[in-house]
Amino acid sequence: MRLFAAVLPPPEALDELRRAVQAVREDLAGRDDRIRWTSDAGRHFTLAFMGEVDDPVLPDLRARLARAAERTDPFPLRLHGCGHFGDRALWVGAAGGIDTMRMLAERADAAARRAGVPMEQHRRYTAHLTLGRSHGGADLRPYLDALKGFEGSPWQVGELSLVRSNLPTGGIPGEQPRYEVVAAWPLGR
Repeated sequence: MRLFAAVLPPPEALDELRRAVQAVREDLAGRDDRIRWTSDAGRHFTLAFMGEVDDPVLPDLRARLARAAERTDPFPLRLHGCGHFGDRALWVGAAGGIDTMRMLAERADAAARRAGVPMEQHRRYTAHLTLGRSHGGADLRPYLDALKGFEGSPWQVGELSLVRSNLPTGGIPGEQPRYEVVAAWPLGR
């Protein structure tokens, strides 16, 4: 099962973001069709990507993620600004309890490692929610300029989610992964 730990923004935050992105896309219509935009279902803050996880590891992984959630207090967050990874991905960032979210990401990563999940090389966590991916080197600058001042309404993060990623299998152009929450734990004691 392909898994990752995540913070999921509430529907209200995703609605605000969807409206802002839609307005920018309409303003820049026809500028570049090499960006594949994520849907609301694909908009999350990945804390720790685990890849394929074998079923025997799941009970220990769940127990360790539950402890990570319990040791982390709820924190405020809002969608904020915009950034990119080279010419490959356009994302919206976060503001608020970033240090706490970074700590939750570290704890989720450590929980997976201790449960026996072979994790990728460790990097400092950058809070980002992917808006779109570029194919063929799209010019992201107009989108970055248009979204750099985006400020979403604050909300309280109160849950750590374990999410399953079901990769597309239909071979349909533009088909996106499907995500399902397989477990979630409240933050704090």
